[in-house]
Amino acid sequence: MTHRHILTCLFMLAIMPLSAKAFPPASPAGGNYLVLDGIDDYAVLDFKTFGVLLPKGTNEFTVEAWVYPTTPLPNMDTHAIILSQQVRMDVAVAAEGWRDIKKGDLVLATQAHITVGGRLATTPFFPIALSPNQWHHIVYQAEGKKTVTIVNDFVGILPQRTTLAHDLAGFKHPKDFTLGGFGRKVEFHVDHFWGSFAGYIDEVRISSKARYDVERKGFTPRNKFKKDHDTIALWHFDEPNGTQKFSDASGHAHHLVGEGGARTGIPLAVEPHEKLTTTWGRLKE
Repeated sequence: MTHRHILTCLFMLAIMPLSAKAFPPASPAGGNYLVLDGIDDYAVLDFKTFGVLLPKGTNEFTVEAWVYPTTPLPNMDTHAIILSQQVRMDVAVAAEGWRDIKKGDLVLATQAHITVGGRLATTPFFPIALSPNQWHHIVYQAEGKKTVTIVNDFVGILPQRTTLAHDLAGFKHPKDFTLGGFGRKVEFHVDHFWGSFAGYIDEVRISSKARYDVERKGFTPRNKFKKDHDTIALWHFDEPNGTQKFSDASGHAHHLVGEGGARTGIPLAVEPHEKLTTTWGRLKE
């Protein structure tokens, strides 16, 4: 028994100096979340079964999520897909500085696929720096004559009217709704690729209205997203650890399937200031 106590103490002394980054971070919303390795895993809604999520003529909407990027992108030619279908969210390495963005920073781009004069097009985007290894609440919404990109409490506004494309047949990227990429690299321009997102995603909500009043400050949500009659899809990713099917909490049965190993994760973070007994108790759970 004495030897067992000694071994336990030695083990705990060995792990206590580790940074909290050595463990998956706790989600700001609580509960589990989607874990993505950035290689070939993603969550998907099959286009043949579900079609597009937002109906024809949609010109007011909100797409939002909590994201935690980890592994740096290999180069400036690869853009990591966070979310894709009628709206695309991706992160890339900044090729040059712009406002508070420095060359080499990780940058979030949010865009919509639209139809202009019968031709397919993609809206311009408002680039915002996205620090790695921390949670960010990201939003792309459209209302009236403006589109808005939000990262935490930073707001970027572009004066443009946005009506989402309903027929995506003319776009080169896969038509499925996906989180984390497409499971493979997809070329979208000469030597430029859509790649996989490495990190964690939680609380993805798609709504048929603009939810955020950008004139107000401090609107970053602190709890789980709720559903209402404007909610098209909502994923909490609170299934048990290792689950590869993710339920739609909106009631519309848009249940995601994890491919390539995409799964729910363990929201366990060991903080350096925690008492030894508290940490040991959490590790045994």
